[in-house]
Amino acid sequence: MEARAIDAAGAPANPASLAAARRARRWIWAWVALGFAAYLVLPWYAIQDATWYEAVPQVFGQAEGANGLMQAATQGRSWLFIGLAGLVLCAVGAALPAGKAQGRWLLAGGAIGAIGLAVAGFTIGARGWSVAALNTQFGELAVNQFGIGAGGFVALTALTLLAAFGIARLGLFKGDLFVAAAVVGCGVLMALFIAYPVSRALSGAFFNEDGQWSISAFVARVFTERIWGLGCLSGGVRCGVAWNTLVLALLTAAGTTFLGTLMALMAERGSRRGQGVLRVLALLPIITPPFVVGLGLILLFGRAGIVNQVLESLFGIEPTRWFYGMPGVLVAQLFAFTPIAFMIMRGVVQGIAPSLEEAAQMLRADRRRAFFTVTLPLLKPGLANAFLVGFIESIADFGNPVVVGGQFSVLSTDIFFAIVGAQYDQGRAASLAWVLTLFALGVFALQRGLLGKQNYTTVSGKGDAGIAMPLPDGVRRTIQCIALPWIAFTAVVYLFAFAGGFVQTWGRDYSFTLNHFKSAFALEWGQFGLVWAGTAWNSLITTLKLAGISAPITAALGLLIAWLLARNEFKGQGAFEFGALLAFAIPGTVLGVSYILAFNVPPFELTGTGLIIVLCFMFRNLPVGVRAGTAAFKQLDRSLDEASLMLRASTSQTLFKVVLPLLKPALVAALVYSFVRAMTTVSAVIFLVTAENELATTYIIGRVGNGDYGIALAYCTVLMVLMSLAIALVQFVVGERKLGRRGATPSHQGHHKMENLSA
Repeated sequence: MEARAIDAAGAPANPASLAAARRARRWIWAWVALGFAAYLVLPWYAIQDATWYEAVPQVFGQAEGANGLMQAATQGRSWLFIGLAGLVLCAVGAALPAGKAQGRWLLAGGAIGAIGLAVAGFTIGARGWSVAALNTQFGELAVNQFGIGAGGFVALTALTLLAAFGIARLGLFKGDLFVAAAVVGCGVLMALFIAYPVSRALSGAFFNEDGQWSISAFVARVFTERIWGLGCLSGGVRCGVAWNTLVLALLTAAGTTFLGTLMALMAERGSRRGQGVLRVLALLPIITPPFVVGLGLILLFGRAGIVNQVLESLFGIEPTRWFYGMPGVLVAQLFAFTPIAFMIMRGVVQGIAPSLEEAAQMLRADRRRAFFTVTLPLLKPGLANAFLVGFIESIADFGNPVVVGGQFSVLSTDIFFAIVGAQYDQGRAASLAWVLTLFALGVFALQRGLLGKQNYTTVSGKGDAGIAMPLPDGVRRTIQCIALPWIAFTAVVYLFAFAGGFVQTWGRDYSFTLNHFKSAFALEWGQFGLVWAGTAWNSLITTLKLAGISAPITAALGLLIAWLLARNEFKGQGAFEFGALLAFAIPGTVLGVSYILAFNVPPFELTGTGLIIVLCFMFRNLPVGVRAGTAAFKQLDRSLDEASLMLRASTSQTLFKVVLPLLKPALVAALVYSFVRAMTTVSAVIFLVTAENELATTYIIGRVGNGDYGIALAYCTVLMVLMSLAIALVQFVVGERKLGRRGATPSHQGHHKMENLSA
């Protein structure tokens, strides 16, 4: 039948179209088969104190590890038949020829099965009905159900993707099965692991002390003097916590974007000498737990810090606590978040085509004018994305304000103390989180309004062997005067942090010792071989494992979402993009608490497992991959994608073989950031760790709480070394983007010198 297929115009279909049709049919049948296999050969529910593969022997029995068919047929859980019914409808659709009829069957089967299982999962729990109204209406259930297991997860995934295939067959997403599956799949993931838990946390703002829904309770919590007071503007001492947060975030975003851009220009357009050192020092703050940065800054600028001691000894200035408050938090956030802006801007600077700058110079523009009229305007997408990420990082930051904030309050710290303090006011914490979300939404809308639909294409399908234009002398000197002192400041702070693990007692006994490293990372030979005797090994291995799992998934998902936003148009695209950024707008503490509230009961019983930590890592760090990918995609000419598709490549082949190799800077940024943030995050996972899944940062916090600063700093030193090696490994494996450009030869360098003399 397929050999005699005809296209829409009535002409015989060409072999490439037939091959694409066969490929699509195979994918549809593969997911139908996988859905049936999930019902037959995998345990449907998650088994307590056992992994899914340990429960496999129970699959065909009567125990709780039985498969979905056995659960529905023999254990009274008849609601599971709805998923099987959906798969049967999808199988009927898969047997039909490609077209709208097939799409209707696939959409109906996938939607009925997935939505039916989801509704049953959220309304029926471990004690029967999860909703009191249903218990009153229908009476108590004779059976219950536990959290979803491997079988339920695979079946739901298959039904969701089959519904997406049906949508594509009905003509949406230009009939592309891959795009439809990517949009629907990513949308479901973001709804489930970002919108759902966050809504559980934010909804607390609308309930009064008696647990009743009340708009007035929300208004009373949000519009208070502490949040919106303008005392500092009317001559008072303090501003409201919302204004503190907003001003701090704007200053931090502007400062990090400015410094990150300067360092990116110096790294890519400056002298070759020292570029390796520059890139290492620029990335150091991101590979360190935030409280270590705060400790180093306190040792420098605190009341008993070196700076105050020098000022007192030389000029007689009495030490004060001037650093604690807005100045300290601003410096700490600039120090912590500038590397993120550097990573984003470096990829953007790399992508600027030298031929554009050379064209400006051939039109009699000198290097200074070409830089300000050609180079800087092409940096606008990167600047906007770096500013947005810096702003959201600042408003959601918890560690730096706690360490060096003093009496200066911001929304994230107020939320933390509302949750963990003696008051435990979840409603107030949710109200403060609403303010943060609105701030993030406002900056997001402003960024979209400024950039709009403008394109900044700098990487096209045409060859570009031009030489990147050296920075104008005045610009180069200005950048060096600003960036070099900042980089030196970075080196000084890290020398303090590095040295702290090698001295007996910081501040009292500075004698050299390795005892802190021995206590944490001792290795001994026992009766049965090597023994990991150090107290820190368990937390280090767990952290490396979970971060190593989450980082590549986070990077891949972030770049996929960026591709969907940059190269496709579909309804709800704005909400889709904001959903990808929502996790950054919520403080880590709130996100961690929301995960506990959402995933502590069926259908997703994840609390206490390593999986919930991996998911928190993934969706907390997802926005950086999206932002870096979006900035990079704005530089790639759409003709590259179109040429590949015209040569009969599928959408997935175009994405992986044409587009992805040109996104290596964005891929490196997403991988590195995802890994190091997973290794160093504190607030998002402080409520999720258990004795079995202790992380490096929680171990360090425990040591600091016990006064073991030497062991804590020694651990931080080991973390910095490990993450530096991980960054180098990522750079080596991914490699640099190849754009076919020549390196500057001595003759060209001489040409630029002669140009300067003639100018």
